[in-house]
Amino acid sequence: MKLLKVLSLFITILTFAACSDDNDSDSNTSGNANKNVAKYAALQFPKAKGGDSDIITHSTSDYGDTYSFEWDHKLKAQRWTCYYFTSKNNKKNWSRNQWYGASWDGRTWNGDPFQKDPLVPDREQPSVTGEFSGSSFPDKGFSYFQRGHICASEDRMVSKEANGQTFYMTNMMPQGEQFNGKLWSKMEAFVRDKWGRKITGNDTLFVVKGGTIDKESQILCRTRNGFIVPRYFFMALLLKRNNSYQAMGFYVEHINSDQSGDALTSYTYNIDALEEKTGIDFFCNLPDVEEDAVEKQDPTVIKRLWDL
Repeated sequence: MKLLKVLSLFITILTFAACSDDNDSDSNTSGNANKNVAKYAALQFPKAKGGDSDIITHSTSDYGDTYSFEWDHKLKAQRWTCYYFTSKNNKKNWSRNQWYGASWDGRTWNGDPFQKDPLVPDREQPSVTGEFSGSSFPDKGFSYFQRGHICASEDRMVSKEANGQTFYMTNMMPQGEQFNGKLWSKMEAFVRDKWGRKITGNDTLFVVKGGTIDKESQILCRTRNGFIVPRYFFMALLLKRNNSYQAMGFYVEHINSDQSGDALTSYTYNIDALEEKTGIDFFCNLPDVEEDAVEKQDPTVIKRLWDL
């Protein structure tokens, strides 16, 4: 336990350094980049809020980082999750159906391996069962929440271990069934199937996802034991292809109705607009010139470039 506290303190210190405003004249990198801690200078990392938060990463020895997230210990919620697709980790070597009878992390599973995250105190996480399903939309009566993945299970099928890590409760946020299984799922499938699984060579798709937790006006309600239910969910996407960059975002209200028939263009924003809505500085580790350019990409151009 003492070791965990030391590691937590160390990560907190690193978090404050990430995406700093240090513009040393002898640096040839972005003024926003964390030049001293390479781990958090990767392009998928947004600027951390810091304070009561830590950046936590789950990884595997064979495929590197599975995903990272900023966990707010006071709010007991994640602020964002970030990860990436490369030609190495976008393979499908595992199936969710294989969890029946599979052994992992010291247990044999008879279905999805939902469990508490070992890197976050248990008391800060919702219970594995009952917390979300026992709480409902404030205006919908008995419309209960599901455990909604932020890093999607299907995005990490490269190995059993990587897929298992997506079932930690820190990677879950309460989502209505008609949202989680419909529009949100449609957005995830677009990101994964249109781009993530098609990444080749040295190209990379960087992904940041999450739900709004910092403003009371952006919180829909709370579960029966006080866990935040976001009113809005977002995705920020940065595609590195042929050594050039494109970026776009999705921002959608958390409504428990089937909106999967809507065109995704209805929810598309450039990164500047998404930052305004979420208060998060995305892709701050890009060199300044490239960051400014991709954040301001015209929504009309975005839709054409991303085949929306």
